[in-house]
Amino acid sequence: MSTTLQDHIEEVIGLIAAPPDAYLAQARAHMDTLTKPLGSLGHLENLAAQWFAIRRGSVTGPVKKSVYVFAADHGITAEGVSAYPAQVTQQMVLNFLSGGAAINVLAQLNQVEVNIVDVGVDADLAGHAGLAQYKVRRGSRNMLREPAMSEEELDAALSVGLTLADSAFAKGNNLIAVGEMGIGNTTAASVLTAALTGIPAGLVTGKGTGLDSAAYEHKCRIVEAIVSRHFAQPTGPLEILRCAGGLEIAAMTGMVLGAARRQIAIVMDGFISTAAAAIACGLAPAARSYLFAGHRSQEPGHRVLLAHLDIPPILDLDMRLGEGTGAVLAMPILEAAMRLYREMATFASAGVSGATA
Repeated sequence: MSTTLQDHIEEVIGLIAAPPDAYLAQARAHMDTLTKPLGSLGHLENLAAQWFAIRRGSVTGPVKKSVYVFAADHGITAEGVSAYPAQVTQQMVLNFLSGGAAINVLAQLNQVEVNIVDVGVDADLAGHAGLAQYKVRRGSRNMLREPAMSEEELDAALSVGLTLADSAFAKGNNLIAVGEMGIGNTTAASVLTAALTGIPAGLVTGKGTGLDSAAYEHKCRIVEAIVSRHFAQPTGPLEILRCAGGLEIAAMTGMVLGAARRQIAIVMDGFISTAAAAIACGLAPAARSYLFAGHRSQEPGHRVLLAHLDIPPILDLDMRLGEGTGAVLAMPILEAAMRLYREMATFASAGVSGATA
């Protein structure tokens, strides 16, 4: 790994600090004074405490939400690992821009700003209104044959995410979701998961966009072959990402690192964005404190990654769409947790008797 790339990432990592434990203790103590049996709000209490800690004890002010959808193509699609043609990536980007996708509907419902980012789509999308143009190259390379990215391309893609995290901070965003669009990217996420966790490829590879049994078995063989080619020996997170990540996965990794540096709460979506978050946490363990898991997807590798990160999902709806949809769906749950924390009466203020035993 080049000195330039290593120094760039280490500089960012050095600025990421987990919230002090005192904030979590303060939040949990306050939750125990609210007019409810101890622990009766379940996981909502943990969510409220974590967000309180991320915000360093601030419970006032509006919640300003954005979702960033990173789009890129993958050279691995040449190996027949997807049920859809590669052109669908660019077609879906245009669908996002026209407001016709699931993420558009859910974001509008929940008052979440949508940002569509071209970091590696294999098409000329210049001139399309509303598209953030950060193309590093027109798709990653075929990782079965060679590393998916050069070091320079990896650095550029990571920098896209870091730049957009700074932009989110400048806009006052305090809750962001990371999502993606890229035909072939469940194959990339499967390889990343196997390389990060050491779990066999067949246990972390799913059917993606809906492969039949024969195509799924072929995909598993491809994932196994990629792992054998690049990761026969233990490899660090950056090199794992360079060899097997997509450009959008690298950009999401940069976004997670940059948002954690800026102390912004981050909601992961499904398998792909969680793979990016797992790489980010491999580089900077303190970044985990800023992460929420929007949902648990149908992809087996996603369950492995959530266990690897030890982050429970907020929702479990058997989804496997991507786009940031599961993350945006979870945002109102997070807001509800904080509203309960902020607005419920305490036993003392309400004149309600507490438990006697």
